[in-house]
Amino acid sequence: MTHQQLVEKLRGQLSDYRFNHCLRVEQTAMALAAENGVDITQAGIAGLLHDYAKEKSDAAFKAMIAKHQLDPELLAYGNNIWHGEVGQYFISEELGVTDPEILSAIAHHTSGAAQMSTLDKIIFVADYVEPGRDYPGAAAARASVAAGLDAAVAYELDHTLIHLIDKQQRVYPAMFAAYNQYGIKQEEH
Repeated sequence: MTHQQLVEKLRGQLSDYRFNHCLRVEQTAMALAAENGVDITQAGIAGLLHDYAKEKSDAAFKAMIAKHQLDPELLAYGNNIWHGEVGQYFISEELGVTDPEILSAIAHHTSGAAQMSTLDKIIFVADYVEPGRDYPGAAAARASVAAGLDAAVAYELDHTLIHLIDKQQRVYPAMFAAYNQYGIKQEEH
C-alpha cells in the first residue's frame, strides 16, 4: 500500500482527534528516527499506524485474541493494551503491513518491553511527546528527549507507572519488565 492509501485507510478507521494524533506521531517518529539513525520510512509507518486499532470494539479484540491463540491473560486488560499488543494483527491482516520491526514497535508502544529495538523506543516515546499532547508534565517529557532515547523511555515509564498506580489500574507485566530494564538502568548511571 502507498503512504496515501495508508493515510486514507487510517482516516476511515479513526475519529478526527485520533487521526490527527497519528499524523503528529508519524512526524515526531520520523524526526526521532533521523536523530537516532533509524530508517525514517519504517518510523513514519509505525508512527502513523500505531493507533490504527484504538477505536475497535472489545468484541473485535477478543475475537482476534482467540483467532491467534494469544495469551489469555490479555483478556484481563482493555483497549489501552489491546490496541498495541493485538492491534498489530489488525494492521497486518487489514493493511498488509508485515514488517516485523514495524509491528513490534506498534505492539510495544503502550507498555514497552524488556527488550526494545531503537524503533520500538522511538514509537513509544513519539506517542508520549508528540506536540498535541497536553498533560501535566508534557513539557518535561519532551525535554527528556534531549538527554537521549533511553532517558525519554525511562521518564515515560516512571510517570506512566505512577499514573496507573495513582488511578489504581492494572499494570501490564511488560511495563514492569520495561521499567526494570530501562527505568532502573537510568538510575544506575
